[in-house]
Amino acid sequence: MIDPDGYRPNVGIVLMQECGRVFWARRVRRDGWQFPQGGMNSDETPEEAMLRELTEETGLSEQHVEILAATPGWLRYRLPRHCVRSNVRPVCIGQKQVWFLLKLVADESCVRLDGTDRPEFDLWRWVDFWYPLDHVVSFKRGVYERALRHLAPAARRLIDIPQEPVAEAGALASARG
Repeated sequence: MIDPDGYRPNVGIVLMQECGRVFWARRVRRDGWQFPQGGMNSDETPEEAMLRELTEETGLSEQHVEILAATPGWLRYRLPRHCVRSNVRPVCIGQKQVWFLLKLVADESCVRLDGTDRPEFDLWRWVDFWYPLDHVVSFKRGVYERALRHLAPAARRLIDIPQEPVAEAGALASARG
């Protein structure tokens, strides 16, 4: 499903431990690490899509998490030109996402990356809340920054999440182009 502007509706998941560290996973057969995310079906709400993607990608279900916050609307990112499949109609130029902050309320041993026939991740770990900004693929950095900045106040209600220095984030973004 692609909207008229060329964006695929999608959800992103920031899964957080009670101590404030977040779930960070490596894509199967790739070097890239990211948060769980995935496309929405046309008959799903963002929350329904998030719960489905959570189960598909981490093996966790609704009973394992508590929803702490969500972005109020779509956050968009464009794909690099070499990732756009111009021979497929409609053409998808990027993704528009609703991001959710979830707190893990179960033991981390409930995480299972092999719960589907085609797992998306082959390795995972817990990282500091702001770590993904410097370690996600460059074309997703802006949407990750907007999502984490929006979700940080809800995270801070549970744990002292450090403030991301604005100057440092801006300097890093300009240095990377």
